[in-house]
Amino acid sequence: MKTRFLSLMFAAAIIVAGCKSGNQEPQPQKPAEPAKVEAPALAFNPDSLAEEPIFNIVTSKGTIKIKLYKETPLHRDNFVKLASKKYYDNILFHRVIKNFMIQVGDPLTKDPNANPAKFGTGGPGYTIPAEILPQFKHKKGALAAARKGDKANPNRESSGSQFYFVESETGCSHLDGQYTIFGETIEGFDVIDAIAAVPTAAKDAPVEPIKIISVMPAE
Repeated sequence: MKTRFLSLMFAAAIIVAGCKSGNQEPQPQKPAEPAKVEAPALAFNPDSLAEEPIFNIVTSKGTIKIKLYKETPLHRDNFVKLASKKYYDNILFHRVIKNFMIQVGDPLTKDPNANPAKFGTGGPGYTIPAEILPQFKHKKGALAAARKGDKANPNRESSGSQFYFVESETGCSHLDGQYTIFGETIEGFDVIDAIAAVPTAAKDAPVEPIKIISVMPAE
């Protein structure tokens, strides 16, 4: 009898335990961690460059070697940042004027479905404060930042990505003191001339697409 009583008590304990277990509130689930998005690998380490870094701008017409000025650090650092992120890879020269300059840097030109009429209006979504210095002139091969005109841009802030090479010092001399010049060509003047000489269509766009293939620090 005692044995049966203990068995009944044991069974009751199981039932009570089961009831308690069934009445427990559901445990909150730990929220799933968001998937980590890997940042694209940089083409090079910006921190490894000299104060006046030298770059090879490889174009479909040849290579232009440039030096960036330490006196214009905002423009220098912005160019380095964009180049390290491969921003300029496959971007087109969208405005070419012989005896004047060649312009590049609009990301819209990389989109095959973009409207060519809008070329020259694109950028990274920000501008750069002007760093216009009297010692830097529009000499042959000078590297300068494009910008909107004075009426819309009285502080002469530069485009966040568009820039131009001076092809003709005579043709560009009237721009001295109005645009930020932040670098110069060391080698590849013939490439600038070759690009400036190509036939153009509406809005001075080259008939033959000419692009930047890569921008990398010179070894």
